[in-house]
Amino acid sequence: MTIMRKRFIAGAICPQCHALDTLALWREEQKEVVECVRCGHHQYQLDTPSKATRSGEHVIGMFRPH
Repeated sequence: MTIMRKRFIAGAICPQCHALDTLALWREEQKEVVECVRCGHHQYQLDTPSKATRSGEHVIGMFRPH
């Protein structure tokens, strides 16, 4: 059994209920999960960046909190 370490995202606003400081972040398999602890809204993002959405835009690094 793996223990998931959840972290809150300071200053983040839930896109669904618009509550401040209620988003928790953790990793599941190869994706990052963000969940609002107030309304339960979920967002998933792959661990690797996708191609740039605008021409000339490049990923120069990824923030990985420890």
